Amino acid sequence: MKSWALILGASSGIGAACAKKLAESGMNIYGIYLRKPQSVIDELENYIKSQNVEVVFHKMNAMNDEKRLEVVNNLAKLGYVKTFIHSIAFGTLKPMLSKDDHSTLNQKNIEMTINVMGSSLVYWAQDLYKANLLKQGTQIFSMTSSGGRRQWPSYGAVSMAKATLESASRQLAIELAGEGIAVNTIQAGVTDTPALRKIPGNEKMIEFANKQNPSGRLTLPEDIADYVSLLSKSNNSWMTGNILRIDGGEDIIG
Repeated sequence: MKSWALILGASSGIGAACAKKLAESGMNIYGIYLRKPQSVIDELENYIKSQNVEVVFHKMNAMNDEKRLEVVNNLAKLGYVKTFIHSIAFGTLKPMLSKDDHSTLNQKNIEMTINVMGSSLVYWAQDLYKANLLKQGTQIFSMTSSGGRRQWPSYGAVSMAKATLESASRQLAIELAGEGIAVNTIQAGVTDTPALRKIPGNEKMIEFANKQNPSGRLTLPEDIADYVSLLSKSNNSWMTGNILRIDGGEDIIG
């Protein structure tokens, strides 16, 4: 039975770096993406194919129930999921309080952000589990940030989503531990990705991280991909339910 890496948010940033690295290690790639020029997808797909593995890219909204089941059914015909990566960065960046209603978070903004960036991990895991696509030795990773417990202007809804994601990952870890399936959340350091560039004040975040990180630089998507690839080679599930800081020591600096 062929092993696959299912990557939500596979077209750029950390998701794309993981797709490349896992392909280099011999894993087939099933990538989910929402908005990216076809030329970008073609380039990424061609690179993955050059590693002599299979690749499927599926353009869809990760919160679409019917599309999700379509992907799950396709995967059931291809093999099983050895690595599942939740790397979705799509949410509303507005303050919670403002005199202007148009620039203030509303209920729809908050619920969408939490669902897409947090709760969707649960829905995908449920469907993959029901389809018997998660096997002993499967590794599940979700991507959080220090924003799960720290606040920046206009980051409130995303911070709430990250906290949801971390909690959901811990709960899945408990429920899947007996079946030899590991679930961990990766806390990357400040990483210069398209998602970061959408956060108001990102320039100051980048400047501060460059100065304060004891390793002397920002985190790279490839840093995360290296560790994801390394852990994905293991069938041991004893490390589970954790927040894994891959940040060059950034988080331990006051």
